Amino acid sequence: MTKKKITVIGSINMDIVTSTNILPKMGETVLGKAFHTIPGGKGANQAVAAARLGADVSMIGCVGKDTFGKELKQHLNNLGIDVQNVEPVTETSTGTATITVFDGDNSIIVVPGANYHVTPVYIERLEKMIAESDVVLLQLEIPLETVEKAVEIASKHHATIILNPAPIQLLSKELLSKIDYITPNEHEQEMLLTSSDWTDEERKEIIKKCIVTKGAKGVSILKGNERQIPSFNVDVVDTTGAGDTFNGALAYCLSIGYELEEACHFANAAAALSVTKFGAQGGMPTLQEVEEFLQQRGEKRK
Repeated sequence: MTKKKITVIGSINMDIVTSTNILPKMGETVLGKAFHTIPGGKGANQAVAAARLGADVSMIGCVGKDTFGKELKQHLNNLGIDVQNVEPVTETSTGTATITVFDGDNSIIVVPGANYHVTPVYIERLEKMIAESDVVLLQLEIPLETVEKAVEIASKHHATIILNPAPIQLLSKELLSKIDYITPNEHEQEMLLTSSDWTDEERKEIIKKCIVTKGAKGVSILKGNERQIPSFNVDVVDTTGAGDTFNGALAYCLSIGYELEEACHFANAAAALSVTKFGAQGGMPTLQEVEEFLQQRGEKRK
């Protein structure tokens, strides 16, 4: 099977996770239960998901010239991801998400940092690389104008473009017209379709591009006759990164020629496996693990 090139353009963060049995009040100091630093960022997560399946993945993004930046770039490189266009910047620190876990819930503070140095000018310099990509995968944790420029270039060179519209924001008709697949969750889909003055015909065209992830309820493909792809019943440990796993696996499947329904079924299996382990990237399965998972359920990868 010929490897096709996937380019992921997006965020690279270090997740700083503190678990506590006591949520401190303002000005109060308490003893925590556990502390972890975990590689994250939706862009990096999705790149890892595709690479774990054996895809030829290149990452475009920025980190700081700090310890986190060096660790994250090396981490991606160790997973076989091409990081020659992950640029360390001196002006700011690596992006972080500071997460406090308390009583089964969490609060998160995201500092984009170097992710906001992924500018349209930076993307323009990498047009040749984008032009050589079969699939371009994007999210919305870098500046929107950068996403628009990346989509413009990828569309010009006829790459398949997947946009995971998270965190959701108002998107232009021009941007959405150039994208092949949009992968919102149910909340994002509702905001996507109600936050613009589209005509009914324009809204129908956007709906045709939507693959809506619904967690335990599976995935809805809205192109053509609506199809529901069921989820898999697994023991859930941590749902963090399930959506990113789905997007990375979808990009992998489309890059090797899967039909859309088959690609979504496979990506659902990968996402199901990802929630059986702790951590966004830590739970992302290999190709062999997904194949064995499907075989155990009487299915074979085509």
